[in-house]
Amino acid sequence: MLSLNKLVIFFLLFVVVTGYAQQTYQRTLKLMGSRFDITVVANDSIQGHNYIDTAILEITRIEKLISSWDANSQTSKINKDAGIKPVVVDTELFELIKRAISISKLTDGAFDISYASMDRIWKFDGSMTEMPTINKINASVAKVGFQNIVLNKDKNTVFLKKKGMKIGFGAIGKGYAADKAKALLISKGVSAGIINASGDMNTWGNQPNGKPWTVAITNPMNKNKVFALFPLINNAVVTSGNYEKFVNLNGKRYTHIIDPRTGYPSSGIISVTVFAPKAELADALATSIFVMGKEVGLNRINQLPKVECIIIDEKGNISTSNNITIEKI
Repeated sequence: MLSLNKLVIFFLLFVVVTGYAQQTYQRTLKLMGSRFDITVVANDSIQGHNYIDTAILEITRIEKLISSWDANSQTSKINKDAGIKPVVVDTELFELIKRAISISKLTDGAFDISYASMDRIWKFDGSMTEMPTINKINASVAKVGFQNIVLNKDKNTVFLKKKGMKIGFGAIGKGYAADKAKALLISKGVSAGIINASGDMNTWGNQPNGKPWTVAITNPMNKNKVFALFPLINNAVVTSGNYEKFVNLNGKRYTHIIDPRTGYPSSGIISVTVFAPKAELADALATSIFVMGKEVGLNRINQLPKVECIIIDEKGNISTSNNITIEKI
């Protein structure tokens, strides 16, 4: 369950400025090591860019909290003291980890923030010519397992049972940041906007012309062509793809998204789009579906309220959850 290549999701902004009191203001920048596109609806440019600055500060705050690259972050302290002692953390981080464990249980371990413990034995840069041995594959996930993340609610502590064990938020962090930035802007009175965190996208409100934001989904088998449009009304969407990083071994295609339970790469799916009330959940589920596979993934999504998905397999076939209607172009 390594970091995903996020497909580009195109927003069609049919905004006619003349005649509307408010306008859209957008800024693109690098945050959390990824591209963020922040769009807000505001009365003027000063107000609009102040709102965007507010979102940037919030996303930066979250990065400092959850980054495993920052030696001073609480996440790094948890990893450093793995197998040694529990670490007291902020309630916000405690609750994020608690929700991540809940998603692990929901997906039977297909999603697991302790994937960060995994040895990187698979290479997708063209250098790999043979399968790793079974022993190497088994050893690569020996320290992975959400069951070994111990939470103490009374003391607000997190403890990783195994020494050398690590947690990371690569498959959920940017979605969480998008959710938090959205919530903060709403609390500041921002009527509408989009937080796009490299494909982890959350929206609220409508465009200045009263129409909903519209997302266009592309098929990676034909990236120059949009196959469906969806209105997004106070909702999140995440599209993830694994069609660019893969290796062919013994006539089989192995992709860069690894099953944290087995150490083997996922196969059969090249793109997953998940619609959910929060980008955090959509992000985690998109990752999980690659690992669970099409049939199990669809079954699991169909059991969740207000969550839908579109799956494209390696042959280009499109499958959807029960309650989604594709408006084909």
